[in-house]
Amino acid sequence: MAIFGGKESDVFDAIEEHLKAVDEALEAFRGLVSAYLDGDMERAKELEERVSELESKADKLRRGIETMLYEGAFLPANRGDYVRLSELVDQVADAAESAAHTLILAKPRVPDELKKEIMELVDSAIGTYRLLIDAVRALNSDVDKAIELSKAVEDAEESADKVEYEVKGKVYESETISTYAKIIWNQALTKIGDIADRAEDASDQVMLMAIKRRG
Repeated sequence: MAIFGGKESDVFDAIEEHLKAVDEALEAFRGLVSAYLDGDMERAKELEERVSELESKADKLRRGIETMLYEGAFLPANRGDYVRLSELVDQVADAAESAAHTLILAKPRVPDELKKEIMELVDSAIGTYRLLIDAVRALNSDVDKAIELSKAVEDAEESADKVEYEVKGKVYESETISTYAKIIWNQALTKIGDIADRAEDASDQVMLMAIKRRG
């Protein structure tokens, strides 16, 4: 059962649209990495443009949410919480776009033996964000569930961190990857990990908001 109605429900509809736009950006990013690892640069570049388009869409939706809030949705004391939440969610798309640009611009050689591990990191990072989606949705119906899901996001981010660390270790240990490629892959893997990090940052905000609401 929804906790809010009226203008507040409109804000939640806008937040839902924003969450989906960010998720679409992540899905396009996943396709980009897969295409890049398969050597399909034409497709990877197309998806880089798609990621950027969706990041711009998400940014526009974020600004719309902020406008709705400052036009009177929610009590003044709570508006800042939702503004902050939308900003943090938006940073997930920013991280994906940054990772996409790093790969396409620098074009490091693909370590064939690490394709599976790199995709595992991508999936782990995206999975962290998808738990965040559920946590944000729960804010409008079940604050206890929102807190539970926020904790799940934190656990997922820790798992993504472990995958990132392991993949980086294998990159540096490889005798077939050049020093240049190792440096670029380190940057790219860090940026992919940032997707999970930014999702965790947003989940911290969800938890704070849920705890405040529970009282």
